[in-house]
Amino acid sequence: MEMLLYQIALTMIPGVGDILGKKLVNLCGSAEAVFREPRAHLKKMPRVGEFLASAVGNREILARAEKEVAFVEKYGIRTFFFQDKEYPYRLKQCVDGPVLMFYKGTAGLNAARVVSIVGTRSATEYGRCMTRKIIEGLAGQQVLVVSGLAYGIDGNAHRIALDCGLNTVGVLGHSLDRIYPSAHAGMAAKMLTQGGLLSEFISGTKPDRENFPRRNRIIAGLSDAVIVVEAAQKGGALITADIANTYNRDVFAVPGRIGDPFSEGTNYLVRTNRAALIQKPEDIEYLMGWKSDRSIPPAIQRKIFLEMTEEEERIMAIVTEKGQIGIDDICISTGLAMGKVSASLLNLEFEGVVKCLPGKLYTLL
Repeated sequence: MEMLLYQIALTMIPGVGDILGKKLVNLCGSAEAVFREPRAHLKKMPRVGEFLASAVGNREILARAEKEVAFVEKYGIRTFFFQDKEYPYRLKQCVDGPVLMFYKGTAGLNAARVVSIVGTRSATEYGRCMTRKIIEGLAGQQVLVVSGLAYGIDGNAHRIALDCGLNTVGVLGHSLDRIYPSAHAGMAAKMLTQGGLLSEFISGTKPDRENFPRRNRIIAGLSDAVIVVEAAQKGGALITADIANTYNRDVFAVPGRIGDPFSEGTNYLVRTNRAALIQKPEDIEYLMGWKSDRSIPPAIQRKIFLEMTEEEERIMAIVTEKGQIGIDDICISTGLAMGKVSASLLNLEFEGVVKCLPGKLYTLL
């Protein structure tokens, strides 16, 4: 564990970020060699100087690193140093990829196909339905689903992936000794056996605001493609999309209704050619060059195996009886509120069970 001690300590040197940290290791040969390098030699290295050369010799850094080694050993946490063979190869392509990461889980981070799904914390019914449609549609590809464990689209993506039997990894904006938000603790525990939790932060790191842009670059770098489902004009999802573009990752966005505040971001990405517009999972398969091995069309599968809510069953009974029926008549016939009917119809459309005709009439597919 002596090697890990110096690897952790390297990340704790004030002023040494990921880019400089990697350069120091490459120049000196290893993380341990950085700490054993004479101060006079360090000062002559590019971007080091007196302050950093002195900080390298700070014994408090090594003492704190020893505590972190003990924490890693106690909880069976895996570490990925940027020179390790097991380090995610997609992140190795990113110049500012983390020097060191901490991981707890069962899923391999070098899966054949990895998608990151991000979006607003204030997800709407439309956003949740589209997230489900995308993940269920990609389930046959056995994709690894990556997100940030946040409220809204992120948490929804993890939950749906678990439901579909897919591995899902949460990238944290804090250390592995806590879960934020705490409401996701149960889901995070399940992810440890069907995916994992990944962080670059040492134990005791709180979910401070400045940590989340750093987390977002890992979400972008780990994936083949970043999918933005819903996003406001400003926020972490758009930051992740921008980072993904700088990494030459494919970026996709789900369009939304004009004027909807949580579709402004996705519409902006499409309008400015920062993301390709997608409407269904088959769009992603086509644009990524992924061929589906599923022998049964997804829409037919959903018709056969669809689990409907009580409201959806009532709506389906009316549509089946009438053949074609407007949404107002559905509300009258079922006694359900307009909002509940609209949300249920939207979900049934996504599931390939009903379709909307001109004049806002609904019929079976």
